[in-house]
Amino acid sequence: MRKKQLCTVITFATTTDAMGMEATAAKSGFAGRLIPVPGELSAGCGMAWKSVNQTNEEAIGFLQEHQLSFDGVYQVLL
Repeated sequence: MRKKQLCTVITFATTTDAMGMEATAAKSGFAGRLIPVPGELSAGCGMAWKSVNQTNEEAIGFLQEHQLSFDGVYQVLL
């Protein structure tokens, strides 16, 4: 069984917002990937960004710097 680790998870209201995050992160080298929204959370589009290497503060700073829309930023064991 894989050991769970604390991850930063960003949720989005729309698929367009999630895809915008994916494209911007790829260009900027912001580590992470799109995942289905974990069962513990809810989001409008069903997609979330998972990152192991960033804190909530770093994630929010990235989102604000790049003017990306998001619903919430959480710490989740995945």
